[in-house]
Amino acid sequence: MSAVSKPRDVLQRVLMGQRFAALATQQNGQPYVNLLAFTASDDLSFILFATSRNTQKYRNIEENAKVAILIDNRRNAPSDLTGALAITALGSASEVAEDGIDSVVQSYLDRHPLLIDFVRRPETAIIRAKITDYIVARFDRVERIQLDTRS
Repeated sequence: MSAVSKPRDVLQRVLMGQRFAALATQQNGQPYVNLLAFTASDDLSFILFATSRNTQKYRNIEENAKVAILIDNRRNAPSDLTGALAITALGSASEVAEDGIDSVVQSYLDRHPLLIDFVRRPETAIIRAKITDYIVARFDRVERIQLDTRS
């Protein structure tokens, strides 16, 4: 990754290049982390994922909407030590309402077509995390990118 890359370009490249992330929620002060398949909106202001309403992560989001989502570009190679970066997206998550679900589901399935049967189950919820900040961590530096949250 070029040192002269613009921060939003780096975010765009990694979020569009990766398909899986780690979601952190919490319950009563205890962190809880899950792997999930995600997609990001083109403007990077939202991250979408699907989950069953019968899961701990869903219950945690219902109780406390604050989430952190970790996306990284590691390849499990020795070069990751100094070359990989990790992006933490901070925001608040909630289930997408029925009246706005169709386009969101299509966007999610465009990226994860093998999850069509899971997404169409009645117990599956589509969750939209409204992202306020991205923290981009490299081996030797950390940068915070705040999104315009007025919209």
